[in-house]
Amino acid sequence: MTLPGEPETAVEGAPPLDTETLIRRVYDFIANARPMPLSASVMVNRDELIELLEEAVTRLPDELRQARWLLKEREEFLAKVQHEADDLLEEARTLAQRMVQRTEVVRAAQQTARRTVEEADAEARRLRREAEDFCDQKLASFEIVLDRTLKIVQAGRTRLQGTEPGSDQASDDAADREGGDRGPFFDQDEPA
Repeated sequence: MTLPGEPETAVEGAPPLDTETLIRRVYDFIANARPMPLSASVMVNRDELIELLEEAVTRLPDELRQARWLLKEREEFLAKVQHEADDLLEEARTLAQRMVQRTEVVRAAQQTARRTVEEADAEARRLRREAEDFCDQKLASFEIVLDRTLKIVQAGRTRLQGTEPGSDQASDDAADREGGDRGPFFDQDEPA
């Protein structure tokens, strides 16, 4: 079938024309039809026009099926992509929660470490005070012993100074030479 002034394009073995092409041919067929004299109407070959329209109508359901199939595939693809996006979002949320938990664990560990250091510092201060108190007590008791010893030494010196310079000093010197008794003082190097 050919339109007026159009060469035959349907070749055996060639793919069939789609509905849109057939409808365009009908449009061109009517647009290029010969006008009737003294009228706005045109003359068309009724059989050819009906044949083009019938073929367009017979092809329309196939193309609608293909369009529906493409829409279905598009919807399935969009659903698949949406599912993948939801999975990625869920993984991101899970990862973020894990990171927050790790951050909280780290924060808790830092607080525990800080508290442990503070407790250790407090214990060190307590032990230092106890050691200082102990040393102070020992030094106080040593001070008492030294004070007694100092008083004994001063009393001995006072006694030594209270004797007469000539007679007692000479007798003490003689007693020292002879190894005599020196009174309350003794030499540690001498045998008892």
